[in-house]
Amino acid sequence: MDRLEAMSVLLVVVEEGSLSAASRRLRAPLATVSRKVADLEKHLRTPLLVRTSRRVQLTDAGRVYVEAARRILEQVEEAERDAAGEYSAPRGELDVTAPIVFGRTHVLPIAIDFLKEQPEIDIRLLVNDRQVNMVEEQIDVAVRIGHLVDSDLRAMKVGEVRRVACASPAYLASRGTPAAPQDLPAHDGVTFRGFKTAPEWRYRGDNPAWTAEPRKRLAVNSTEAAVAAAVAGLGVVRVLSYQIESELESGALVPILEDFAPEPLPVSLVCTVASLRSHKVRAFLEWTAPRLRTRLRRHSSDSPR
Repeated sequence: MDRLEAMSVLLVVVEEGSLSAASRRLRAPLATVSRKVADLEKHLRTPLLVRTSRRVQLTDAGRVYVEAARRILEQVEEAERDAAGEYSAPRGELDVTAPIVFGRTHVLPIAIDFLKEQPEIDIRLLVNDRQVNMVEEQIDVAVRIGHLVDSDLRAMKVGEVRRVACASPAYLASRGTPAAPQDLPAHDGVTFRGFKTAPEWRYRGDNPAWTAEPRKRLAVNSTEAAVAAAVAGLGVVRVLSYQIESELESGALVPILEDFAPEPLPVSLVCTVASLRSHKVRAFLEWTAPRLRTRLRRHSSDSPR
């Protein structure tokens, strides 16, 4: 039995929550995944998983073993990178994550130019409005929007984005323009959930006493869906400024309640302490940080207020 491979399979099973989901992620037969876990349990002479028809759960021994296996695999990967020269020269695969729209409009163009300058580095860019666990999902660099709470990460602030409440001209013409947050409950709204830093309906200094929301006509978990619904005239939406650059520029959406806008949210490049040892990570940060600062300053100065 290849114990490192079996450990890796077990971790995927735990992360995915079931043997079948792990089979799909690994692109391996379900029987193979099940056998590798069973072989590991036989070797250890103790059950690691409690299997049900839908999900698996760790036993007490399984929880202890999974934590140890994760550390072991991280150490092996680090040793392999060191031996391959990733810590002495910028080479290897770089895993980066960013919010969907921000990743497409700001991170991707910078990453493409970076790859042209660094032929021995490959980038895997994961755009997702879900805030991923950098250690568990082996992410080297993340773009985070909002105030950071994880003290185990190292952050480099590169700019700010505003939270903007807006609606289509047609909607405002038919329903009137809110003059203050207290007017919002009389309006229809599109709410967006699913992104940890989704803009709350708060105003001026983020004082909870000023929280006010429109009537929820539509709730979605995609920024782009929320923006499309607002452009179609369904109601008021509140999103981050970079998510509606083109709509504000074209006039498809009109900002409202600007005098009551809360403080901007910081945008940061984030990585783990361990990943900073890697030359490829430092090279990417040194390349990306000044370019993101320039793009965000330009975005801030060009945005309507």
